Amino acid sequence: MTLSAAPIIYILIFVAVLVLVEGLYLTVFGKSISLNNRVSRRLDLLAKNSNREQVLEQLRKEMSQHLKAKGIPLYSILAAKAQKANIAFSPQQLIMIMAGLSVFAFLGLTVGTSAELPVRAAIAVAMGIGGVYFWVNKKAKKRMSLLEEQLPDAVELMVRSLRVGHPFSSAIGIVAKEVADPLGTEFGFIADEAAYGRDVSESLKDFAERMDNQDLRFLAVAVTIQQTSGGNLAEILDGLAKVIRARFKLFRRVKAITAEAKWSGMFLSAFPIGALVMINVLDPNYYDDVMETPVFIPAALVVAVFLTINVIFMKIMVNIKV
Repeated sequence: MTLSAAPIIYILIFVAVLVLVEGLYLTVFGKSISLNNRVSRRLDLLAKNSNREQVLEQLRKEMSQHLKAKGIPLYSILAAKAQKANIAFSPQQLIMIMAGLSVFAFLGLTVGTSAELPVRAAIAVAMGIGGVYFWVNKKAKKRMSLLEEQLPDAVELMVRSLRVGHPFSSAIGIVAKEVADPLGTEFGFIADEAAYGRDVSESLKDFAERMDNQDLRFLAVAVTIQQTSGGNLAEILDGLAKVIRARFKLFRRVKAITAEAKWSGMFLSAFPIGALVMINVLDPNYYDDVMETPVFIPAALVVAVFLTINVIFMKIMVNIKV
């Protein structure tokens, strides 16, 4: 029995693509860009550059550049996720990285496999674009998850600050100093804008729309109503913190309940592909007799379509909004 190394080589090249883009990101922007860093990116930038206006402008550019680039062909599918992930790479840089990774994957496929030139080119482009999309999507999910987890504590910290006599703008600044990223930098940005004269409620609205987060919208609306109609902001935010925490707990419970169905769907979708890879590794000539028949390609396309429909349907089934 002859073993084929081609499927393993494809997987290793794709993993190398992911490692390269992450390594390049950390090399260019340093550890402060990592969500695992205890010091927020804004404070790290201020420590390196005492000019607050320049830091504010840099953060503003990073936070808005991806949504402005939605008109770039093919980039629109990545723009929203790159915005949520707050990727510091510009859209043009991300496109160049996709091209560079595609070239890297093509060279790897040329050295490691004997596939035809059009096949190598198509797989290389798919790896370059797909690798960056997978990386950005993972970053966005991690950042949004951390943000949702931090928000109740941040609102409660604002409540305590207001109750001891701090104005709301100072309460925002305290959150920026005490809370880690991603919320630390975001609230620090809002505090800096308030220091330069922008209304806090407007900054909160922009933040909520950028993140497309319902709890942040609640916070922005609560602050706006208090500013226009008056009232005890500390009590309003205290009630909001309880609502946000209850929603977060409910979301976690729903996520736990639907986890079994989600993983079952992922397994059912991945099993045929995994079986195909294993068969090709164990017996590269297994499909030789049927590959020349006229129904092989149509049948393979039908299977691919059904697998795609299954993935989409399962995602819709377990995507329960709270």
